[in-house]
Amino acid sequence: MSKANSLPLEAYRTLADFRYAIRQYLRFSEEAAKKEGLTPRQYQAILAIKAAEDQEPLGVGDLARVLFLHPHSAVGLIDRLETAGLVSRKSMASDRRRVLLELTQRGASVLEKLVITHRRELRRVSPIFLGVIEEISSRP
Repeated sequence: MSKANSLPLEAYRTLADFRYAIRQYLRFSEEAAKKEGLTPRQYQAILAIKAAEDQEPLGVGDLARVLFLHPHSAVGLIDRLETAGLVSRKSMASDRRRVLLELTQRGASVLEKLVITHRRELRRVSPIFLGVIEEISSRP
């Protein structure tokens, strides 16, 4: 091993395996969303909205932050979700400038289907993820 390459080859293989497993899961997720008529980003958005439900509901800026979007891109995404009947906007009574996002019944139904599908896939691939994480954790 040279000084420039002091890590064992197995360290590179393990990281490559982990990234491949992540990509496989993300590819699965993209395809599952498409089967339900959503883009991957739309699925991520309705998932984030639902996940925040027991806290303060997400506003446009919150969604932009969670999805790593510019606010104007989040507005366009929300427009499309609203047009598809998946999300509704609600102005806060105390601050009319703040618009909160809620899933519609249709949005909640589509999301539940996708979450069930994703949980099933995660159960299937979790041994792969856990094995790679264990391998990384056990080596210096």
